[in-house]
Amino acid sequence: MLEQKKEKFEKISERIGFLFSKLKLHPNFFTLISLFFGFFCFLSLFKNNLILAILFFLLASFLDFIDGAVARALGKETKLGAYLDTICDRYIEGMVFLGFLFLPFPKIFLPAKFWIFLSLFGSLMTTYSKAAAKEKEILKEELKKGLLERPERMILIFLAMVFAIFNFSWTVYTLIIFAILANFTAFQRIYFVLKSH
Repeated sequence: MLEQKKEKFEKISERIGFLFSKLKLHPNFFTLISLFFGFFCFLSLFKNNLILAILFFLLASFLDFIDGAVARALGKETKLGAYLDTICDRYIEGMVFLGFLFLPFPKIFLPAKFWIFLSLFGSLMTTYSKAAAKEKEILKEELKKGLLERPERMILIFLAMVFAIFNFSWTVYTLIIFAILANFTAFQRIYFVLKSH
C-alpha cells in the first residue's frame, strides 16, 4: 500500500540520513542501536509502561528509517548491512509481540495470545515468502507484492500500543486486523510466486 509512495518517503529519509551522516558513525551502529531500543520497548511493555514502550518503538523505527540513507550518504551501503537491517527488523517485531503477551488483553472471539501469535506468524511468513523466493532464485526481481508490507505493519503496531493506553479491547481488534491482513499478504506473495511458474 505505502509502497506506492516509496519515492516520497525515500527523499525524506535521504535528507535525514544526510544530516546524521555528519556524525561519522557507521551505518550499522544505527541498526544495532535500533535493536536495543526494541529491547527496551519489550521491557516497557513487560512492565506495562505503555508511554515508554511507544517512545522506544518510535526511536527504533526512526533509526530503521534512516540507517540505509546514512549508508548511502557515507558510501558504505553493503549487502551485509542490508542483511543485518533485516535481521534486526524481525527481532524488534518479535520483541514487541512478546511484550504484548504481558498486557492484560481481554478475550475477543479467541484468547488475545492467539491473535498475537497469528500476527507474528503472518509477519514472519510475509518476510519469509519474499526471502525464500529470492534464495531459491524463483523470481528475477525482488518480490514486493502485498497488502500489508513493513511500513503498514509498523503503523498498526504503533496504533496497537497507542490504543492500549485508552482501551485494551481496541488493541486486540487492531491485532485481529493485523493478523488477518499479514497472513493474507503472505498468501498473496505465495500465490504470486506460484503463478509466475
